[in-house]
Amino acid sequence: VLLIDRTGRRRLQMAGFFLMAAFLFALAGPYDHYWRGNAKNAWYIVLYALTFFSANLGPNTTTFILPAELFPARFRSTCHGISAAAGKVGALVGSVGFLWASQSRDRGDVQAGYEPGIGMMYALIILGAISLLGLVVTYFFTPETMRRSLEENESERDQNQDGDGGMCFQELTLTPKSPGSLVSSHIILQKKYICAVCHLRLRRFSKKNTYV
Repeated sequence: VLLIDRTGRRRLQMAGFFLMAAFLFALAGPYDHYWRGNAKNAWYIVLYALTFFSANLGPNTTTFILPAELFPARFRSTCHGISAAAGKVGALVGSVGFLWASQSRDRGDVQAGYEPGIGMMYALIILGAISLLGLVVTYFFTPETMRRSLEENESERDQNQDGDGGMCFQELTLTPKSPGSLVSSHIILQKKYICAVCHLRLRRFSKKNTYV
C-alpha cells in the first residue's frame, strides 16, 4: 500500500518476481547438501519467510490491481473474472504439481500416497525459473498505470490502436435493429469519446501549468 503509488505497479511486480527467484535459488542450491537436515535452522526459516514476503510485496498484490485498471470498461468485470479464475487454476496446478515434484527420487523416502518426483532442490529451481519468466513477461507486456485514471488508460490505449494518435472514432461491433438506432448509437459513442479525450487533454494541461 505504501509503495504502490510511489514505486509503481510494474516496478513493484518486477521487484517481487526478482526477489522471489533470488530467495528460491538460495533455498534450492544447498538444499540436498545442507537444508535437508537443517530445515529448522533460523536462516532457512528467514529465507522461507522472505520468499513469501516478496510474493506479497509484488505479484500477489499487483495482479489484483492491474486487471481492474487495464481492461476496457465495457469488458472489465468479465475479463477480471477470467483473470482471477486463471490465477486460481494456476495456483491449484502449482500446488498439486509441487507436492508431486518435491518428492524424493528414492522410492523409500517418498511419502505415502505419492510417486517418486524430481526432488525438492529441482522443484525449487523450477519455481525460481518461473519467477524469472514472470519478470520477463512483466517487463515486456505490462504497462505502468501509476497515478493514471481509468479514463487516461482507455484514451491512451485507443490512441495507440488508432496509430496516428488522432481522434478516430470507434465503430460499433453490435448490429443495431434499425438505421435510426445505428445513427443515435454512433453519435452517443462519438460524444463519449470526445469527452474522454478532452478530459485527458485538460488534465495534461493542468499538470503542465502546475509544474510551471
